Amino acid sequence: MQKTLTDRELLDALADVVDTNLDRHIEAAEGWQPHEFVPWADGRNFAFLGGTDWTPEQAELSDTAVLALTVSVLVADNLPSYHRELGKHLRTGPWWRWVGRWTAEENRHEILIRNYLMVSRSVDPVALERARMQHMTDGFNRPPMHLIDVLATCAFEEVAAGIRHRNTAALGENPVVTAIAEKIAVDDELQAEFFAELVSAALDLVPDQAVRAIADRVADFRVPHVDLPGGGSSDEALAAAGIYDPAKEGELVFAPLLRRWNIFTRTDLGEEGEKARAELAHLA
Repeated sequence: MQKTLTDRELLDALADVVDTNLDRHIEAAEGWQPHEFVPWADGRNFAFLGGTDWTPEQAELSDTAVLALTVSVLVADNLPSYHRELGKHLRTGPWWRWVGRWTAEENRHEILIRNYLMVSRSVDPVALERARMQHMTDGFNRPPMHLIDVLATCAFEEVAAGIRHRNTAALGENPVVTAIAEKIAVDDELQAEFFAELVSAALDLVPDQAVRAIADRVADFRVPHVDLPGGGSSDEALAAAGIYDPAKEGELVFAPLLRRWNIFTRTDLGEEGEKARAELAHLA
């Protein structure tokens, strides 16, 4: 029978892997500056400061680009909730340093997109603010999870975010939107790499326990979603626009990570691991 470790034991056992991968992540990450991507010269005051308030004809982006950027900024705006959810599992040693780094990178995304949307007057700022207030008031809570479940979920979520931003860049909306989406996508992909490496280490340490967690998280996976200012949910709208389709998650989100983790070629699984692997073969 394979060993099973508690979350506390896993936090200790994987601490060196976290340290190594945090160093690698920081070295690989580009220290890009969000203010450099905002066309500040295009901005002007709103009526409160003697300027002109927003009207629909001021928006020059396509509906698809507006949708993609609105979802991105609302998801990123809810960062305090994500930080809390991640931090309550990883609030120790190098894990907590990673949470701080991840939070800073995510906050950079929110700062950049919001500044761009305001300066370019691409969206109704009042509607966006009302949606932000509601979204953050509703908050975000994960169901109770163990450590490997959290790591697998985060790996899937960051891969999904990278896909969403790559597809936003592929719209070719304008050079600035393309550059913004590409920079954020690179961050997403590097964050996914970090979480995936931790899952790989957990698989080597407790293979049955890790495959069980991965199977459970694939079965329950859903990307963060928001209620849009104009009504409706981001899930359906993004799928219809070709930015992110949950129906393609098996192919684009799960399959690459399952291959990376050698799920279907591992020879170190016991009875429980084999059962979980069979479930994954059906799900993914």
